[in-house]
Amino acid sequence: MKRYGQVIKVKPEYLEKYKALHANPWPEVNRMIQECNIRNYSIYYRDGYLFSYYEYVGDDYEADMAKMAADPKTREWWKETDPCQEAIPTAKEGEWWALMEEVYHLD
Repeated sequence: MKRYGQVIKVKPEYLEKYKALHANPWPEVNRMIQECNIRNYSIYYRDGYLFSYYEYVGDDYEADMAKMAADPKTREWWKETDPCQEAIPTAKEGEWWALMEEVYHLD
């Protein structure tokens, strides 16, 4: 299992829409997340930023992420959520949700 932390900005004018979407996520999207070996997935908000945490339990992260990106219902979901977000200034080229460095963990 590998833990992931990511961060992205949420546009203030879209914060309530983003929260409403995630208060009632589409079952097909949740199912695809699970099919792609993601567990213990959470998104938090603070001061204009969204922070996500999840655990990946598969053995081919790139293939699972490609599977998710190819899923029509997930792509439709992203058409709703992506306009609510913007990459942080320090995101790498092509990075939407910027990966964070884990500096501490306690089981």
